[in-house]
Amino acid sequence: MLQRIQTIYLVLTFAVTAIVFFFFPLWTFEDQKPFYFMENQLYVVLLGLSTVLSVLSIISFKKRQNQFVMNRLNMILNLILLGLFVYRSLNISGETPVVSEKGIGMFLPIIAIVLLVLANKAIKKDEDLVKSVDRLR
Repeated sequence: MLQRIQTIYLVLTFAVTAIVFFFFPLWTFEDQKPFYFMENQLYVVLLGLSTVLSVLSIISFKKRQNQFVMNRLNMILNLILLGLFVYRSLNISGETPVVSEKGIGMFLPIIAIVLLVLANKAIKKDEDLVKSVDRLR
């Protein structure tokens, strides 16, 4: 059912990964030139996969185990994306004489991971409830 709490968490994850990344830069250089994730093809591929997994997880609400696995894969993708952001951020600020300012876009994978963890907790709760009802029959 689409009105469950995990669907709300997954829709918020989709919003963070798909919509918000277009508007928030990852970091800004001293010359006020923002760096968006779209400037690196690897970021686009990983973020696209994360967005697709969020949508597939929302659609597969009848298969809770598949939804749970897709959310775990999505968490792994977001952790990889966060690691790449941190690595790139450390390289940029260490190599160039220009001081860079980190943007909020760099921390959005953390928000997505937290939302995915909350969705997985709700899915597990639903699965436990269904199993307990099946035992009573």
